[in-house]
Amino acid sequence: MAELFINMFIQIRLLDIIDIILVGLLLYGLYYLVRGSSAIKIFFGIVTVIIALKIVTLFHMELLSYILGAFVNVGFIALIIIFQPEIRRFLLSIGNTRFAVNFRQFFSFLGVKYQERDDINLDPICDACASMSQGKVGALILITQENELSEIIETGVIIDAITSKSLIENIFFKNSPLHDGAMVIKNDRIVAARCMLPNSSNPNIPSHFGMRHRAGIGVTENNDCIVIVVSEETGSIRIIQNAVATEVKPAEMKAAIRQIMNAKKPNHKEQ
Repeated sequence: MAELFINMFIQIRLLDIIDIILVGLLLYGLYYLVRGSSAIKIFFGIVTVIIALKIVTLFHMELLSYILGAFVNVGFIALIIIFQPEIRRFLLSIGNTRFAVNFRQFFSFLGVKYQERDDINLDPICDACASMSQGKVGALILITQENELSEIIETGVIIDAITSKSLIENIFFKNSPLHDGAMVIKNDRIVAARCMLPNSSNPNIPSHFGMRHRAGIGVTENNDCIVIVVSEETGSIRIIQNAVATEVKPAEMKAAIRQIMNAKKPNHKEQ
């Protein structure tokens, strides 16, 4: 037994150590994503099975190795289904890293074109939000950027109309059948209304935030859209981006939104 472990230690290479470190970082990243949810128990179960498989393989226990190996292989597809939200969030977090952004800009420099956003007229949106804030009319508006939010649009009612102050106010009017849910605006057009959004499970959200704020934070955790929330209780206006909610005054809305949009343009000019 001692000779076996000595031989294993002697055969360890620098690449093996790097491999172990990278696997450890990957497992920690997965743990960070699923902690606090019911998936954490599944995560520990998977780690236990993998460790058990390595142990029985090391000791040449062929029957147990076959059973555990088959379990891991067959269960791979099931794990993708179970952890679909966590995997999606993990991949999105990688795509939002500085390395990924620089990588995309490099390909843009080589001539590979990505979808460009047209400059949007923010005046009708800001004017409508200021009016609804004064009348304490609740509203939840999503302004798309690179992500077109197709999955979210499919959950609502298609509008496809030019953005206007009166139309926004009519949709969010308390007796309107479309007032409940989110409005999606893309390139000066109201694409859809009454859209369903995923609520955030972040336990650090302030307790006084209602369902609109939680939904706005939830959708920006995995998307680059800009969310505007008008509180029905207080009339306050908050802009949410990257799961961070910032309260603004009606006169400050346009500048705040434009600053967020310009921050994603490589060589933007202040407007």
